[in-house]
Amino acid sequence: MVYFLLLAAGFFPLIYGANLLVDNASSIAKRYNIPNIVIGLTIVAFGTSAPELVVNVFSAVSGNTGLALGNVIGSNIFNVAAILGIAAVIYPLTVKSGTTWIEVPLALLAGLLVFIMANDRLIDQSDNSVITRIDGIILLVFFIIFLVYNFQMIRKGDYSEELEVKDRRPLIAALLIIAGLLLLVVGGRMIVYSAVKLATLWGMPERLIGLTIVSIGTSLPELATSVVAARKKNTDIAVGNIVGSNIFNIFFILGTTAVLAPVPFQPAAQVDILVNILVSLLLFAFIFTGKGRRVERWEGVIFLVVYLIYAGFLISQA
Repeated sequence: MVYFLLLAAGFFPLIYGANLLVDNASSIAKRYNIPNIVIGLTIVAFGTSAPELVVNVFSAVSGNTGLALGNVIGSNIFNVAAILGIAAVIYPLTVKSGTTWIEVPLALLAGLLVFIMANDRLIDQSDNSVITRIDGIILLVFFIIFLVYNFQMIRKGDYSEELEVKDRRPLIAALLIIAGLLLLVVGGRMIVYSAVKLATLWGMPERLIGLTIVSIGTSLPELATSVVAARKKNTDIAVGNIVGSNIFNIFFILGTTAVLAPVPFQPAAQVDILVNILVSLLLFAFIFTGKGRRVERWEGVIFLVVYLIYAGFLISQA
């Protein structure tokens, strides 16, 4: 009962923190002429990915690297198939040119790199498949390239989307962003801790815990932030948050985890990596269907159906 109460209580700081984050990130973007997509891809994405980072660092230090890989891949699948699907159902998501041709392909590249790095048995005929420390360093190099790209976007100052946002002083807005990030992390940690405790009592395997309860729990900040952004019709942050989080998850979080401790790859996880690539391909394809570059409501429904099928597969494995 204590764990159930803790699970429910975690949603309050999570939702309130997401509101603080979106409102004040938009305020800073408008005041300094920084594109909302940059805010979504950096500040918001990093803040909402903080739970994954915390879980993976503790997993690497404690030797539970199987949980770490499941957390990252599971979070990425949930981000696109479930969260982006829900956000698109709420309000069709317009995707900017930079997101179409750079960020989404970069997220797809991240998934392909994990597939290549994790398949030593398939590619090199090795005895074991491991994401090594060298692989982790390569992922971190791609993350640095991603940051450089964002700084270039800031220098261009392309702010074309007019939004009704609260006008706050930069210092106050920055402090509220920090408060929002802290609330997101606290709420996410409360939910993940209680959910893992419940799952452990039920005897669920580590990989399944990582792919389901932990990945969904650590992705709840992304869910809260993107849903709030979609309701506010702030599609830059809604889309940028998801794509940026997926890039952060693999390049930064998985890269950091592999540097701390090599991540072994189990053959059963092959399906998870392929599903991650599939949903990224679907996102890229959906952008070009219909009128303009946007994810329509019916495409959001398809994403949700794909996730339900995948969730059913995981349950059948359990």
